[in-house]
Amino acid sequence: MTHDVIALTPNMPDARTVLAGLYAGGPELRVNSVSEGAVAQLCTADGRHLVSVEVPLFVQVPGEVGRLLGPDVRTQTPVWWTEVRATTAVAEAGRLAGSVGGRLASVLGGATWPADAAHTDVVPIPSADGDHPDNNPLGVDVLTDQAALVIQDRPVVSATTWLTDLLQTTIPSGRELQIVTPPEARLTLPTRTLMTNVPARWVVRDATCGYYDGLTGAVLHWHEGRFTPAPTADGRASVADAFEARSAIQGEQQLHLSIRTTHPADENLLLGGALEAAWQALTGGAPAGWSTAEPVNLPWSPRQLTELARARAEKSAPTWLIAVGAPDRPAIATCRVVRTPAGVEEQITLAFGYTAGRAPLHSLAELAETLATRHRLTSMLTYLRTARADLTTPPHHEPPLVPLSFTLGCDAVRTMGPTVADSAPDARPIRLGPATRPALHYPLGDGTDLTSWQRLKQLNDHLRAPR
Repeated sequence: MTHDVIALTPNMPDARTVLAGLYAGGPELRVNSVSEGAVAQLCTADGRHLVSVEVPLFVQVPGEVGRLLGPDVRTQTPVWWTEVRATTAVAEAGRLAGSVGGRLASVLGGATWPADAAHTDVVPIPSADGDHPDNNPLGVDVLTDQAALVIQDRPVVSATTWLTDLLQTTIPSGRELQIVTPPEARLTLPTRTLMTNVPARWVVRDATCGYYDGLTGAVLHWHEGRFTPAPTADGRASVADAFEARSAIQGEQQLHLSIRTTHPADENLLLGGALEAAWQALTGGAPAGWSTAEPVNLPWSPRQLTELARARAEKSAPTWLIAVGAPDRPAIATCRVVRTPAGVEEQITLAFGYTAGRAPLHSLAELAETLATRHRLTSMLTYLRTARADLTTPPHHEPPLVPLSFTLGCDAVRTMGPTVADSAPDARPIRLGPATRPALHYPLGDGTDLTSWQRLKQLNDHLRAPR
């Protein structure tokens, strides 16, 4: 497994403190600066990568440390989060990472994760005995022509800056990113979202079958340089028993919203309004923080995220960001901001967690009207599912999302024609907003009946039919 150590300190690690940490391997090791100075890397004299230390991140959002590292990690917010990542290619690298993290915590105070990994000993690194330098991309444990494997030993696999950067470099190479974890690991919603439409696979270790896909349950084997489904005698893929095991979670729900807005591209544009309105309607408050990766470290600020999106748009690049809620109200969102011929589009995915079936479904029509009349809604699709209220994805089967409602914004209705939008079969819409320029809200079910998928398909076919 990888040997990740995170130093959580109340004071910022300055250059002198980081240098003291980097001496954990003795004066014979070299220090390289990579990723445009964002990562310091300890290497042997012959070029083998041992440990990487990322730029410290100032986490100002309450609850982020516990959300990603578990409730047993107790530290006050704000806190400086410094990631130390060791290679699996050198046995001693794990202890070296523990010494780097332990030295940072010893000098600055605070704690480390895992707590038992920290120490301050010097860790000698034996000679390579003629081995070739490790030329894998930063953080990749196994690299083949078909796949880049990263082995994660964290309780929650989050969309860190390192992981999002790795995706951006792996996919253009034609390789599949494969994340290997123990069976108790879970994915955050941003990580799950990132893996949805790219060549990526979650590989879960299992004592019975060896490995299986954490999202589909397919038993996997190593074949031609990557993990692929292992065929049975009849040529079909088998499903791991561990994936089919029933979850102990009872009475918990997730409410999911998929929202698209389209704004004129002018200098007065302020993004984040639709996201904040949805948060306010369903939790009673605004998001707690936002960032472009996990952990989410910045207090919520529509102005700052708009400035980032505008700067990236000037380089013809989209913006992807994450928002989280307060620790006592589980909520998380991803938002992709992209410039299109129609203007500036926000593609928002939100999830809210509830215990004992408390999802406020009665608020959805009112929220749809708010988004349509005040935030230039293009469309909104809502779903309900029985799943973990903490909004993480475990490596076993979960009930599917069940559609609740679909909303067409005012401009979309006008473009399509109100007669067409209002005449959908088996889906009587509710008119929202001004009578002369309405939005249409289509209730599809109460989240318990899978036939609502059929109603959604019929509605979609009707709205997309050529005229």
